[in-house]
Amino acid sequence: MLTVSLPMYGVSHQQVEPFWQALRDKLRQLGMAEVPQALSWPQDLLAHWQSPDLLLSQTCGYPSAALLPQVQLVGTYHYRVEGCSGAHYSSWLVVRDNEPGERLADFRGRVAAYNSRDSQSGYNSLLTLVAPLAQQGRFFRQAIASGAHYESMKMILRGQADIAAIDCVSFALLKRAQPQAVAGLKIIGRTAAVPGLPLITAAGTTPRQLALLRAAASAMVNDPASENLLIGDFSLVPREAYRVITEHEQQAVARGVTAL
Repeated sequence: MLTVSLPMYGVSHQQVEPFWQALRDKLRQLGMAEVPQALSWPQDLLAHWQSPDLLLSQTCGYPSAALLPQVQLVGTYHYRVEGCSGAHYSSWLVVRDNEPGERLADFRGRVAAYNSRDSQSGYNSLLTLVAPLAQQGRFFRQAIASGAHYESMKMILRGQADIAAIDCVSFALLKRAQPQAVAGLKIIGRTAAVPGLPLITAAGTTPRQLALLRAAASAMVNDPASENLLIGDFSLVPREAYRVITEHEQQAVARGVTAL
């Protein structure tokens, strides 16, 4: 049975479901015979993305570049968010608003929060920034996995961490849906821009199915259901463009920095 998930953006499942309903209807109108009725919400995303039954999902740039060579890229959405430019995006460096520090170097020896090790926006992008500043292979005193960007921000507000790199789209979606959740935070910088989160499908998806997925995903740009997710455009970003992500990681390793 084919599966579809949209796990990366949206403050809640309820924010994403209307988008899938509209996209599902477009796929059926275009003639795709087998389309799942409901979204999947898998706990093990990497296993889900590697499944031969995957019709459509959205993954982070780091897994797509480093861990998922077998999947096919459907395309990449552009977002109407500060910090995005075309198909590229970046992360904000977020700290408490009462912090005296105004630049990354001021947070040497402090505690960082990150969503997961396989995240470009929350981990690899921050590692790339601190690598030139690290001493004896470390910059932060400690780095704590939070499980999600939203949890990283909560940790900062609770004083459990001092800084995190937060995907600019996730930050904008949360600020729009729950403005109180970002109150007490400030932005002191941003990471390098890289290609955004790609839509993917299994290696075995046929050329016809892939063409229909791209047509429907592109048509969603003009659908009202895209408004809540701040989607502005859609384009085909080649796999080669995502190599910059693993190149950044390799540059950090070359400096002797392998972890936050």
